[in-house]
Amino acid sequence: MQWRTTGLVAVCSLGLLFGGCSSTPADADNVEVVDRAGSAAGYKKVTTGSYTVQPGDTLWSIAFRFGWDWHELAQQNAIVSPYVIYPKQTIYFDRPLVASPESTAPAVVSATKTVVAASSTSAVPATRVDPVSSSRPSATAAPVTQVSAPAVKASGAAWVWPARGEIISRYASNGSLNKGIDIAGQLGDPVLAASGGTVVYAGSGLRGYGELVIVKHNDIFVSAYGHNRKLLVREGQQVTAGQTIAEMGSTGTDRVKLHFEIRRQGKPVDPEQYLPAR
Repeated sequence: MQWRTTGLVAVCSLGLLFGGCSSTPADADNVEVVDRAGSAAGYKKVTTGSYTVQPGDTLWSIAFRFGWDWHELAQQNAIVSPYVIYPKQTIYFDRPLVASPESTAPAVVSATKTVVAASSTSAVPATRVDPVSSSRPSATAAPVTQVSAPAVKASGAAWVWPARGEIISRYASNGSLNKGIDIAGQLGDPVLAASGGTVVYAGSGLRGYGELVIVKHNDIFVSAYGHNRKLLVREGQQVTAGQTIAEMGSTGTDRVKLHFEIRRQGKPVDPEQYLPAR
Protein backbone atom coordinates (compact mmCIF):
# COMPACT_ATOMS: atom_id res chain seq x y z
CA MET A 1 0.00 0.00 0.00
CA GLN A 2 1.36 3.42 -0.89
CA TRP A 3 0.56 6.57 1.05
CA ARG A 4 1.18 10.17 0.01
CA THR A 5 1.31 12.93 2.60
CA THR A 6 1.29 16.72 2.40
CA GLY A 7 3.48 18.55 4.89
CA LEU A 8 4.28 16.89 8.19
CA VAL A 9 1.63 14.19 8.42
CA ALA A 10 1.48 11.51 11.08
CA VAL A 11 -0.58 8.54 9.99
CA CYS A 12 -1.35 5.71 12.34
CA SER A 13 -1.41 2.10 11.24
CA LEU A 14 -4.71 0.63 10.10
CA GLY A 15 -4.83 -1.82 12.99
CA LEU A 16 -4.43 0.97 15.55
CA LEU A 17 -6.73 3.42 13.81
CA PHE A 18 -9.74 1.16 13.43
CA GLY A 19 -9.38 -1.38 16.23
CA GLY A 20 -10.32 -4.39 14.14
CA CYS A 21 -7.42 -6.41 15.50
CA SER A 22 -5.00 -4.73 17.85
CA SER A 23 -3.00 -7.95 18.14
CA THR A 24 -1.89 -7.71 14.51
CA PRO A 25 -0.46 -4.23 13.85
CA ALA A 26 -0.54 -3.11 10.23
CA ASP A 27 3.11 -2.20 9.79
CA ALA A 28 3.89 -1.59 6.15
CA ASP A 29 6.48 0.14 4.01
CA ASN A 30 6.13 3.91 3.59
CA VAL A 31 3.81 4.22 6.61
CA GLU A 32 4.68 6.44 9.54
CA VAL A 33 3.21 4.71 12.60
CA VAL A 34 1.88 6.67 15.58
CA ASP A 35 0.69 4.75 18.65
CA ARG A 36 -2.65 6.18 19.72
CA ALA A 37 -3.26 3.55 22.39
CA GLY A 38 -2.86 6.03 25.21
CA SER A 39 -4.71 8.88 23.56
CA ALA A 40 -7.76 10.16 25.43
CA ALA A 41 -9.12 11.39 22.12
CA GLY A 42 -9.81 7.81 21.04
CA TYR A 43 -11.06 7.30 17.50
CA LYS A 44 -10.33 10.02 14.95
CA LYS A 45 -10.78 10.17 11.22
CA VAL A 46 -7.80 11.06 9.06
CA THR A 47 -8.06 14.72 8.01
CA THR A 48 -4.59 15.32 6.56
CA GLY A 49 -2.65 13.96 3.62
CA SER A 50 -3.93 11.72 0.86
CA TYR A 51 -4.27 8.10 -0.26
CA THR A 52 -3.52 6.50 -3.63
CA VAL A 53 -6.27 4.15 -4.81
CA GLN A 54 -5.09 0.55 -5.19
CA PRO A 55 -6.69 -2.18 -7.36
CA GLY A 56 -9.64 -3.66 -5.48
CA ASP A 57 -10.34 -0.51 -3.44
CA THR A 58 -13.84 0.93 -3.37
CA LEU A 59 -15.02 4.31 -2.17
CA TRP A 60 -16.68 2.45 0.71
CA SER A 61 -13.55 0.59 1.80
CA ILE A 62 -11.46 3.78 1.70
CA ALA A 63 -14.05 5.69 3.72
CA PHE A 64 -14.25 2.88 6.29
CA ARG A 65 -10.47 2.59 6.53
CA PHE A 66 -9.89 6.26 7.22
CA GLY A 67 -12.95 6.99 9.34
CA TRP A 68 -15.02 8.97 6.86
CA ASP A 69 -18.67 8.99 5.89
CA TRP A 70 -18.63 8.01 2.21
CA HIS A 71 -20.90 10.91 1.16
CA GLU A 72 -18.51 13.36 2.79
CA LEU A 73 -15.42 11.75 1.26
CA ALA A 74 -17.00 11.82 -2.19
CA GLN A 75 -17.86 15.51 -1.81
CA GLN A 76 -14.37 16.30 -0.51
CA ASN A 77 -12.90 14.86 -3.70
CA ALA A 78 -15.52 16.04 -6.22
CA ILE A 79 -16.56 12.42 -6.91
CA VAL A 80 -20.11 12.42 -8.21
CA SER A 81 -22.65 9.74 -9.06
CA PRO A 82 -22.01 6.95 -10.11
CA TYR A 83 -19.01 7.32 -7.75
CA VAL A 84 -16.35 5.79 -9.99
CA ILE A 85 -12.78 5.61 -8.69
CA TYR A 86 -9.74 4.19 -10.46
CA PRO A 87 -6.32 2.80 -9.53
CA LYS A 88 -3.64 5.45 -8.89
CA GLN A 89 -6.27 8.14 -8.30
CA THR A 90 -5.44 10.37 -5.33
CA ILE A 91 -8.05 10.67 -2.59
CA TYR A 92 -7.50 13.80 -0.49
CA PHE A 93 -8.43 14.12 3.17
CA ASP A 94 -7.61 17.80 3.64
CA ARG A 95 -8.76 19.63 0.51
CA PRO A 96 -11.20 19.17 -2.39
CA LEU A 97 -9.99 17.59 -5.59
CA VAL A 98 -10.86 19.62 -8.69
CA ALA A 99 -12.05 17.13 -11.28
CA SER A 100 -10.46 17.45 -14.70
CA PRO A 101 -10.76 15.21 -17.77
CA GLU A 102 -7.98 12.71 -18.29
CA SER A 103 -6.27 12.74 -21.67
CA THR A 104 -6.15 8.95 -21.52
CA ALA A 105 -8.87 7.27 -19.50
CA PRO A 106 -7.44 4.71 -17.07
CA ALA A 107 -9.02 1.44 -16.05
CA VAL A 108 -11.82 2.36 -13.65
CA VAL A 109 -13.25 0.58 -10.68
CA SER A 110 -16.99 0.92 -11.16
CA ALA A 111 -19.97 -0.17 -9.17
CA THR A 112 -20.18 -3.57 -10.80
CA LYS A 113 -17.05 -4.24 -12.84
CA THR A 114 -13.67 -2.99 -13.98
CA VAL A 115 -13.97 -1.25 -17.35
CA VAL A 116 -11.14 -0.20 -19.64
CA ALA A 117 -11.83 2.75 -21.91
CA ALA A 118 -11.84 1.86 -25.60
CA SER A 119 -10.06 5.05 -26.62
CA SER A 120 -8.86 8.34 -25.18
CA THR A 121 -11.95 10.13 -26.48
CA SER A 122 -14.66 7.67 -25.45
CA ALA A 123 -16.44 7.95 -22.10
CA VAL A 124 -16.93 4.94 -19.88
CA PRO A 125 -20.50 4.71 -18.62
CA ALA A 126 -21.15 3.24 -15.18
CA THR A 127 -24.25 1.25 -14.47
CA ARG A 128 -24.82 1.59 -10.72
CA VAL A 129 -24.70 4.28 -8.09
CA ASP A 130 -23.32 2.24 -5.17
CA PRO A 131 -19.59 2.91 -4.73
CA VAL A 132 -18.57 -0.74 -4.77
CA SER A 133 -16.32 -2.90 -6.88
CA SER A 134 -16.54 -6.50 -8.04
CA SER A 135 -12.93 -6.75 -9.07
CA ARG A 136 -12.74 -9.60 -6.55
CA PRO A 137 -14.00 -13.10 -7.42
CA SER A 138 -17.71 -13.57 -6.84
CA ALA A 139 -18.70 -15.67 -3.85
CA THR A 140 -21.55 -18.12 -3.68
CA ALA A 141 -24.69 -16.37 -2.53
CA ALA A 142 -25.59 -17.33 1.01
CA PRO A 143 -28.95 -18.81 1.97
CA VAL A 144 -31.21 -16.72 4.15
CA THR A 145 -31.06 -17.84 7.80
CA GLN A 146 -33.25 -16.00 10.31
CA VAL A 147 -32.33 -15.64 13.97
CA SER A 148 -34.77 -15.97 16.81
CA ALA A 149 -33.84 -12.74 18.62
CA PRO A 150 -36.24 -9.85 18.05
CA ALA A 151 -35.07 -6.97 15.91
CA VAL A 152 -34.49 -3.47 17.27
CA LYS A 153 -35.17 -0.48 15.06
CA ALA A 154 -32.70 2.40 14.99
CA SER A 155 -32.90 5.16 12.40
CA GLY A 156 -34.58 2.92 9.85
CA ALA A 157 -32.41 -0.16 10.46
CA ALA A 158 -33.69 -3.28 12.24
CA TRP A 159 -30.87 -5.03 14.11
CA VAL A 160 -30.26 -8.65 15.11
CA TRP A 161 -27.21 -10.29 16.67
CA PRO A 162 -24.53 -11.24 14.09
CA ALA A 163 -23.42 -14.34 16.04
CA ARG A 164 -24.60 -16.41 19.00
CA GLY A 165 -21.42 -16.67 21.08
CA GLU A 166 -20.24 -14.94 24.22
CA ILE A 167 -18.98 -11.35 24.04
CA ILE A 168 -15.28 -11.48 24.88
CA SER A 169 -14.43 -7.82 24.22
CA ARG A 170 -16.71 -4.81 24.43
CA TYR A 171 -16.75 -1.40 22.77
CA ALA A 172 -14.90 1.40 24.54
CA SER A 173 -15.01 5.05 23.56
CA ASN A 174 -11.88 6.29 25.34
CA GLY A 175 -8.31 5.09 25.13
CA SER A 176 -9.19 1.69 23.67
CA LEU A 177 -8.39 0.26 20.27
CA ASN A 178 -11.61 -1.78 20.12
CA LYS A 179 -14.31 0.18 18.34
CA GLY A 180 -16.72 -2.73 18.18
CA ILE A 181 -17.38 -5.97 20.01
CA ASP A 182 -15.70 -9.36 19.69
CA ILE A 183 -17.91 -12.47 19.84
CA ALA A 184 -16.44 -15.91 20.51
CA GLY A 185 -17.42 -18.99 18.57
CA GLN A 186 -16.26 -22.12 16.77
CA LEU A 187 -14.53 -22.26 13.41
CA GLY A 188 -17.19 -22.19 10.72
CA ASP A 189 -20.02 -20.83 12.89
CA PRO A 190 -22.49 -18.71 10.88
CA VAL A 191 -21.98 -14.96 10.77
CA LEU A 192 -25.28 -13.17 10.19
CA ALA A 193 -26.13 -9.79 8.69
CA ALA A 194 -27.19 -7.62 11.63
CA SER A 195 -29.64 -5.73 9.42
CA GLY A 196 -30.77 -5.68 5.82
CA GLY A 197 -28.76 -3.78 3.24
CA THR A 198 -26.20 -3.93 0.46
CA VAL A 199 -22.76 -5.55 0.66
CA VAL A 200 -20.35 -2.75 -0.22
CA TYR A 201 -17.10 -4.56 0.58
CA ALA A 202 -16.10 -8.23 0.73
CA GLY A 203 -12.41 -9.03 0.90
CA SER A 204 -9.19 -8.88 2.89
CA GLY A 205 -7.75 -5.54 1.77
CA LEU A 206 -8.19 -3.76 5.12
CA ARG A 207 -5.34 -4.91 7.30
CA GLY A 208 -6.21 -5.90 10.84
CA TYR A 209 -9.68 -7.19 9.90
CA GLY A 210 -8.82 -10.39 8.02
CA GLU A 211 -11.60 -11.51 5.70
CA LEU A 212 -14.09 -8.66 6.06
CA VAL A 213 -17.65 -7.89 5.01
CA ILE A 214 -19.12 -4.37 5.14
CA VAL A 215 -22.87 -3.88 4.72
CA LYS A 216 -24.53 -0.53 4.00
CA HIS A 217 -27.94 -0.39 5.70
CA ASN A 218 -28.96 3.15 4.75
CA ASP A 219 -27.30 6.52 4.24
CA ILE A 220 -26.45 6.68 7.96
CA PHE A 221 -25.40 3.20 9.10
CA VAL A 222 -22.94 0.54 7.96
CA SER A 223 -21.85 -2.60 9.80
CA ALA A 224 -18.62 -4.58 9.56
CA TYR A 225 -17.82 -8.26 10.19
CA GLY A 226 -14.15 -9.20 10.52
CA HIS A 227 -11.84 -12.25 10.89
CA ASN A 228 -14.08 -14.59 8.88
CA ARG A 229 -12.88 -17.94 7.54
CA LYS A 230 -15.02 -17.74 4.41
CA LEU A 231 -17.14 -15.01 2.81
CA LEU A 232 -20.51 -16.12 1.42
CA VAL A 233 -21.61 -12.87 -0.21
CA ARG A 234 -20.28 -10.62 -2.95
CA GLU A 235 -20.07 -6.86 -3.37
CA GLY A 236 -23.33 -5.38 -4.60
CA GLN A 237 -25.45 -8.22 -3.19
CA GLN A 238 -28.61 -7.43 -1.21
CA VAL A 239 -28.87 -9.18 2.17
CA THR A 240 -31.59 -9.42 4.80
CA ALA A 241 -31.38 -9.26 8.60
CA GLY A 242 -30.31 -12.66 9.92
CA GLN A 243 -28.95 -13.93 6.59
CA THR A 244 -25.73 -15.94 6.77
CA ILE A 245 -23.02 -13.85 5.10
CA ALA A 246 -19.81 -15.55 6.26
CA GLU A 247 -18.27 -18.34 8.34
CA MET A 248 -16.52 -17.39 11.56
CA GLY A 249 -12.75 -17.73 11.54
CA SER A 250 -9.45 -16.34 12.80
CA THR A 251 -8.04 -14.50 9.77
CA GLY A 252 -6.01 -11.50 10.87
CA THR A 253 -6.16 -12.41 14.56
CA ASP A 254 -5.03 -14.99 17.12
CA ARG A 255 -8.28 -16.86 17.89
CA VAL A 256 -11.62 -17.74 16.35
CA LYS A 257 -14.01 -14.81 16.83
CA LEU A 258 -16.18 -12.29 15.06
CA HIS A 259 -15.20 -8.64 15.27
CA PHE A 260 -18.40 -6.63 14.74
CA GLU A 261 -18.76 -2.88 14.29
CA ILE A 262 -21.62 -0.47 13.64
CA ARG A 263 -20.65 2.90 12.21
CA ARG A 264 -22.94 5.92 12.14
CA GLN A 265 -21.91 8.41 9.44
CA GLY A 266 -18.42 6.90 9.45
CA LYS A 267 -17.95 6.94 13.24
CA PRO A 268 -17.94 3.78 15.39
CA VAL A 269 -20.77 3.47 17.91
CA ASP A 270 -21.43 0.89 20.62
CA PRO A 271 -23.17 -2.05 18.88
CA GLU A 272 -24.85 -3.14 22.12
CA GLN A 273 -26.84 0.09 22.10
CA TYR A 274 -28.52 -1.06 18.87
CA LEU A 275 -28.71 -4.85 19.22
CA PRO A 276 -31.67 -6.48 21.00
CA ALA A 277 -31.33 -7.69 24.62
CA ARG A 278 -30.31 -11.32 24.89
